[in-house]
Amino acid sequence: MKLTILFGGASYEHEISIVSAITVMQKLPSFDINLIFCDEEHHFYKIDKKEMKAKSFSSAKYKKMPLLHVSRGGFELKKTFSKELIDAPVLNLIHGGDGEDGTIAALLDFYDIEFISPRKEACVFSFDKGYTKLLADSLAVKTLDYEILSQGDKPSISVPFIIKPARLGSSIGVSVVKDESEIDYALDVAFEFDERVVVEPFIADVKEYNLAGCKINEEIRFSIIEEPQKQEFLDFDKKYRDFSRSSKVNEAKLDNIMVEKLRASFSKIYGRLFEGALIRCDFFVIDDEVYLNEINPIPGSMAHYLFDDFESIIRELLNSLTKRKRVEVNYQYIHSINQAKGK
Repeated sequence: MKLTILFGGASYEHEISIVSAITVMQKLPSFDINLIFCDEEHHFYKIDKKEMKAKSFSSAKYKKMPLLHVSRGGFELKKTFSKELIDAPVLNLIHGGDGEDGTIAALLDFYDIEFISPRKEACVFSFDKGYTKLLADSLAVKTLDYEILSQGDKPSISVPFIIKPARLGSSIGVSVVKDESEIDYALDVAFEFDERVVVEPFIADVKEYNLAGCKINEEIRFSIIEEPQKQEFLDFDKKYRDFSRSSKVNEAKLDNIMVEKLRASFSKIYGRLFEGALIRCDFFVIDDEVYLNEINPIPGSMAHYLFDDFESIIRELLNSLTKRKRVEVNYQYIHSINQAKGK
């Protein structure tokens, strides 16, 4: 089966995207894969599989590879006397801005290219942590109390709390504030990356669980549930290494009641909004109640480590993608006016 992996993008998570793409390519050995890299200038390059390593990008070696252009149905490689269209469905692996904010989804939709990724409407609610809270509230999924701050605002939540840029992942710009003397510095760090930040209570030793899944033929296919390694929080360096892991994780030891609670919350979030995407939801469990922490619309390395048969999931998801209904333009209205006027 043919597949195009699209990665890179102009965001703070550019390098994470490269790591994810390298890992996912290795996890799909039976696929006929095209590799397309989007650089920070939004140029697209066809990457040679033999050169699919981090140094090819850090050294700018990719610029010697074929330049592509977006065209109806795919990415076009212009040759001296002909053109080649790379028309395989796209797996969007651009993390952060461009990939998760809806830009790439809108571009692929515009050019009628099939893709695995949240559609632009889903990106709106999952990329911005404030909007994620509103989505969860509308679906009766619990979240922690929170505040949204802009430059100059001060938090009213008592310490300890956690400060996050509203529209960024991979723990970039995130701080745990345990003393009031740390507030100004933590805010400065977060505002370096976003104009708005989210402040939430920090709960030490809270139970955390990660669950991924996608809808295939009207049925949500769940991954195993992971209880991530217990640390105060995973910073950028730890997540960077985490995204490149190749082995499957161990399943959390939970009773059937809690498994069903987590799945029910995931299903509410996924709904119809995330059809065509494989997402991961991160949850807290407090006093046997499930709270949504974050939605990962394009999880690192596509959360392959949570699935028993990742290749089959991607293959079935590709086969279940529904084609977008396109508007047929026939100028009937203009023709009718011209006929009425005798022109």
